[in-house]
Amino acid sequence: MIAAEPGAHAVTVVGGGPVGTLLAILLARRGREVRVLERRADPRRHAPERGRSINLSLSARGLAALARAGLRELVDPHLVAMPGRLLHEVGGRTQFMRYSQHPGEVHYAISRALLGRLLIEAAATDPRIGLRFECRCADVDPAAGRLRLQEGAEPEIEIEAGIVIGADGAGSAVRAALERRGLCHATEDPLDHDYKELEIPARGGQPQLELEALHVWPRGGFMLIALPNPDATFTATLFLPRSGPGSFESLREPAVVRDFFAREFPDVPALIPDLEAQFAAHPQGRLATLHCWPWHAGTTLLVGDAAHAIVPFHGQGLNCGFEDCVLLDELLAASRPVTETFAEFQRRRLPDADAIATMALENYLEMRATVRDPRYAERRALAERIERAFPGRFIPRYSMVMFHAEIPYAEALRRGALQERLLDGLLAAGGAPDLGEIGRWLDQALPAGNP
Repeated sequence: MIAAEPGAHAVTVVGGGPVGTLLAILLARRGREVRVLERRADPRRHAPERGRSINLSLSARGLAALARAGLRELVDPHLVAMPGRLLHEVGGRTQFMRYSQHPGEVHYAISRALLGRLLIEAAATDPRIGLRFECRCADVDPAAGRLRLQEGAEPEIEIEAGIVIGADGAGSAVRAALERRGLCHATEDPLDHDYKELEIPARGGQPQLELEALHVWPRGGFMLIALPNPDATFTATLFLPRSGPGSFESLREPAVVRDFFAREFPDVPALIPDLEAQFAAHPQGRLATLHCWPWHAGTTLLVGDAAHAIVPFHGQGLNCGFEDCVLLDELLAASRPVTETFAEFQRRRLPDADAIATMALENYLEMRATVRDPRYAERRALAERIERAFPGRFIPRYSMVMFHAEIPYAEALRRGALQERLLDGLLAAGGAPDLGEIGRWLDQALPAGNP
């Protein structure tokens, strides 16, 4: 059974995924007692659910959070560097596009299941953290500071909860409890594209694709991507309209699936010998952007996807959630009422959550379509030339998001809009850019001292 009374500084984290577990580790290192409740089975003893992971991408923000928790060395051996995208055209031609002109600016792939297990193992070594699995949150009462839980097949029980942090994902039970009480309101903006995962196996222990790259098959209205794993396999994800011609709805028969891949991704069927079987067996997932307000009520707070789930096309869902953990850890260290802390957390994080939600949607269009336009390469080359001429002052938006943890998402979005106007004007003029004029523009638009 679960202990009924937490200590004076106790925190109950609902959700034992990467965000909830990292938060527990950070808070425990400040001396708090933390109880983590996870509805799924213990990943140290049970195989993960297949077909719904969307391999994770770790970049500067997430890596900084892991370093803060002292976990970089634990995770580093399991990361696969992705310095760029490798584009696969229908005709078989490939093109590698680096994410940055600076060699050290790369991001990394890691298995969601593996990262979750590594963090659980790290949390289990701290005596201030209690881990409970197969434990479902049935209700939260912020006014009374109580949780109603069901552990395994046991009857539901009520417990004193202390501070409650809902880190239980886009389908958050904590958020649902707050909604039932009229304490918050959440809406979803669904994407009309769904996703399905497929595994590209290794062959003779060797990868079938270039290991150090994010592979993208852009097809305008849809795409396939593949992220590398340390065991030389790849986790591929097909993003496709839900209904209509050329949609998931139309791919019901094995022969139709095979024909679709042979036509749109002709190099892929040879990479996945059991393509039709995987396609039939793996679930079809839905994608949406979550808007929730407020994120807190009393001593209960939502973080990560429970508060601000986004679509995965900028690789920032995990990184954004980890940033939540770092800020909340800092704010809870101050001696102020918890309700004030939670209000400050929301005030500071909401603009960034909204900004990365916007940029994630925009990046989907870039990945599946814009990268195919010859003008895209011209625009990138111009941006890189300006970046070389004004290092630290002109940083492409993608780089700000992925490689500059010190620049908030909202600031990256603001600067990016200014940069786009500059690039539009330069490309429309058609001549060689006047670096002196660009310098004066930077002085006005992005004055020295901007973060």
